[in-house]
Amino acid sequence: MPSFDAVLEPDMVAIKNSVSNAQKEIATRFDFKGTSAAVELKEKEKEIQLVGDGDFQIEQVSTVLIGKLTKQGVTVNYLDMSGKIEKIGGDKVRQTYKIKAGIEAELAKKITGGLKNSKLKVQASIQGDEVRVTGKNRDDLQLAIALLKKEFADQPLKYQNFRD
Repeated sequence: MPSFDAVLEPDMVAIKNSVSNAQKEIATRFDFKGTSAAVELKEKEKEIQLVGDGDFQIEQVSTVLIGKLTKQGVTVNYLDMSGKIEKIGGDKVRQTYKIKAGIEAELAKKITGGLKNSKLKVQASIQGDEVRVTGKNRDDLQLAIALLKKEFADQPLKYQNFRD
């Protein structure tokens, strides 16, 4: 039976390059000279930390980072930017962006429910942090991919492991 996996997996190499480019720009920009403005990637925790002298500077650093991510082809939807700006001592503040990796249980349930409600002849099953979709023929799977792209356009889903 043909199948494919729907996954939510960012390109960590592109993210690493983007953070590196953002660090270089922050180091050379005149308005950041003599300030604590910085951006740092923590790969093991899958997060990006922004540091600055105030809320306004954090926004500027964020704008630089988002520009670099966009140039590398990484959608901003991979970042969970809901983290609060916290004081870390003196006049410095920090904000943490989580990098989304793996489909969360709630989203996986929505995906499987959406495929069941679509009346397509496919079955979806949650397998860890990905969703496996199986069907009788390739055409049904292509319709399922089109449906998922339309229904979950705000999520940067990737479709891989396509098997006949």
